[in-house]
Amino acid sequence: MIGYHANMSKATIAVIAAVSAGAGAAATAAMFSMRKPEPTPTSTARTPSAPLPVPVPPSQVFASPPPTTTPSPKGRVPGTPSAPVDPAGLFEYGFPGPTADLATRQALISSYDRRTRNPHWVAEHITPSSLSIRDGDRKHSAFLEDPAIPDKFQAKLKDYARSGYDRGHQVPAADCKWSQAAMNDTFYLSNMCPQVGEGFNRDYWAHFEDFCRRLTQRYPSVRVVTGPLYLPKRDVEDGKWYVKYEVIGNPPNVAVPTHFYKVIYAEEQAAPGGKVALGAFVLPNAVIPNAKPLSDFEVPLEAVERASGLEFATKLPAARRKRLCAETSCSVMVKEYADRQKAFAKK
Repeated sequence: MIGYHANMSKATIAVIAAVSAGAGAAATAAMFSMRKPEPTPTSTARTPSAPLPVPVPPSQVFASPPPTTTPSPKGRVPGTPSAPVDPAGLFEYGFPGPTADLATRQALISSYDRRTRNPHWVAEHITPSSLSIRDGDRKHSAFLEDPAIPDKFQAKLKDYARSGYDRGHQVPAADCKWSQAAMNDTFYLSNMCPQVGEGFNRDYWAHFEDFCRRLTQRYPSVRVVTGPLYLPKRDVEDGKWYVKYEVIGNPPNVAVPTHFYKVIYAEEQAAPGGKVALGAFVLPNAVIPNAKPLSDFEVPLEAVERASGLEFATKLPAARRKRLCAETSCSVMVKEYADRQKAFAKK
């Protein structure tokens, strides 16, 4: 359990919520309330972050600098290095990391977190055309451990057995019925996180996924990034902030996120250069009443960035940005789980 100082910025406070089944949804809604919507930014876009380098041998990246010749004070031999140590020599034995396992598959692109055995993020693209094709069938797919992840860092099927949590898709299988192979891609455990089943994964979260699909009725191109969060909660006894989450498996192997986020890019035109309606949402991994407005979980994009350590839309100019929930109604359409599963099975 990791302690957090009570002296926290407003932006950090904005991404903190309780995770108990009874109070999780209410607390999250209160913390992330958008009662005063952010105005559409008018400033110029932030300077894009430098792209991640392509992995190369450590000797090419971390080579020790050539010795620096300095004036010869008394007792010093000319041409000796200015520093008596070489920390980069460690990399001759290998680079410790962290390593983000990137996977590019038909249905998704993902970045995997070896420490938590959950993804950092998973990105997908849905269009009216992709949702109209029915070549994939869930009954032909099976949950799989991801062979692209080193064995000692994999989430295992046995970790979820009798854990009390669902294997929660980050990119939904229902978004990938356009191909059986694409649908199969969504069943790797690297696309899963432990999720509360009844009341969340099988209910509100499923309705939220349906909301993303319904956006294609208005927008020709919708991109979604989904991932887990591990947010601090204030202890009622000492008033300090702590990050606390369950780890499932025997031995403990897979972290149970306290929250999940989705960042939605609704593109007004398929071609580059058009307006993009951005929406960022954070939901607790807990039972959420179906009557809860989705807009209660809308948050500033910066809040998700601060909570996740990731950056989104750094190359999207402010002039092209719109706020999704100002452009369209951010609300879920409630369907009974049994009916939703029945409809999903149809080709």
